[in-house]
Amino acid sequence: MAETNEKEINEILESLSPIERKVVPHLKEKRVETLIEKTGLDYTSVMRALDFLSNKGLVKLESSQLKIADLGVNGILYRQKGLPERRLINILVEKINLSLKDAQKLAKLSDNEFKAAIGALKKKALVNLINGKLMLAGKKPEISKKSFEEQILEILPANFEELKPEQKFALEQLKNRKDIIEIINKTETKFTLTELGKKLSEKDIKETSDLIEVLTPELLNSGAWRGKKFRRYDVISQLPEINGGKRHFVNQATDYARKIWTELGFKEMTGSMVQTGFWNFDALFTAQDHPVREIQDTFYIKDLKGKMPENKKLIEEVRDSHEGKIERSKGWGYVWTEEEAKKVLLRTHTTCLSAHTLATLKNLKDSKEKAGKFFAVGKCFRNETVDWSHGFEFNQTEGIVVDKNANFRHLLGYLKEFYRKMGFEEVKFVPSYFPYTEPSVEIYAYNSIKKVWIEVGGAGIFRPEVVIPLLGEYIPVLAWGPGFDRTLMEYYGISDLRQLYKNDLRLLRKMKIWRKS
Repeated sequence: MAETNEKEINEILESLSPIERKVVPHLKEKRVETLIEKTGLDYTSVMRALDFLSNKGLVKLESSQLKIADLGVNGILYRQKGLPERRLINILVEKINLSLKDAQKLAKLSDNEFKAAIGALKKKALVNLINGKLMLAGKKPEISKKSFEEQILEILPANFEELKPEQKFALEQLKNRKDIIEIINKTETKFTLTELGKKLSEKDIKETSDLIEVLTPELLNSGAWRGKKFRRYDVISQLPEINGGKRHFVNQATDYARKIWTELGFKEMTGSMVQTGFWNFDALFTAQDHPVREIQDTFYIKDLKGKMPENKKLIEEVRDSHEGKIERSKGWGYVWTEEEAKKVLLRTHTTCLSAHTLATLKNLKDSKEKAGKFFAVGKCFRNETVDWSHGFEFNQTEGIVVDKNANFRHLLGYLKEFYRKMGFEEVKFVPSYFPYTEPSVEIYAYNSIKKVWIEVGGAGIFRPEVVIPLLGEYIPVLAWGPGFDRTLMEYYGISDLRQLYKNDLRLLRKMKIWRKS
């Protein structure tokens, strides 16, 4: 039996990797932190060595989850400078009473810090607020004594479960304030030596061995490997997963969408995500009092006015379109204002790129040249109520076809082909209304995860009120602007749009590559 054990130990010695050789002599210390200190290895290397040794039956590993309370960014600052309430009360001790403005200025507190400090001191009945003035209310012994909140800052980091009830209460109070406290879930690993491990740790093990680790071209060419032993390799132990680099899965899908449109003969449109109301709304015949333009739906950039197009005639024709002064239209029946059109916003759709593109075609003298197929894939922003199917930031795929012979059947054909290539064999077209297209349809695709038909976008033929000012004449323009992100949900098995932008590295590494034909 002893002989078998000795043989087994020799085989294990021949299989030890360099990091295991560093760790084994110190296994009797029984603490991971001590192994790190003694070996000079980092935490990851020590844990990997212990994992290898566990597979060899030398140690037993036990992991437990710890809840660690630690200081946030502001917590580190306040431990040095004092909590806002401490700085404020110190000023009041000197002055007894101060106006709110003077108290904030002397204590050198931000608005948020000042409000938090007053709230904390009032809870403890240390100050009163009378006629707009802060007045000291507490007695000196109460004021000079460190609060539980101050005491907890001094002892962190600490195991949450080991804190006293009053310390946990103080921690909860500080958690409600920005970046003072953070709770970290930490895995703690302990190990114990097996009988075999004890015997091995008693051996005189060198950190390096004469065993060959790697067979290199130099060894092969020189023949220096002859007569030497190779280290026994452990092919059982689990190793960290190696994840290859790849584009974000949403970017993979948008690249594929670009491929679809370019193969169908479309040219890509690009442009800024910041637009004026003129290009985002007015050029697309969206009335200036239309609800979609309200701040509830649109992200406006405060106190900023955009530049109007240099082509004054274009501005006049868009105004006439809204006021009903062009052929074939009654307009919206109101007085259009340039001030509303100058407002700057984050684009609510990529259709503003279509408006820009049509305006460039207007300069072509020959009307036969006013033709083409164009697409865009890009970000849009709307002040939506966020849920599984809505987000305030989303991708849209835009398209227009300018052709005197284009008709509604062509429009549906382009859309069917796009969605077929995206993996949807069946889509529904439902009659709808949009301010800038007539006829108009909504596009629905079946979501097998939620078991519902979901709207993926809208389409139609641009109205004369849009086309005539931008192109100078009426030519049929097929147009669509489906939301792109909803079309990805089924392929990736995503049940909530918010998962698209969580940027959880663990989920991103597991996400499959986009493959469509």
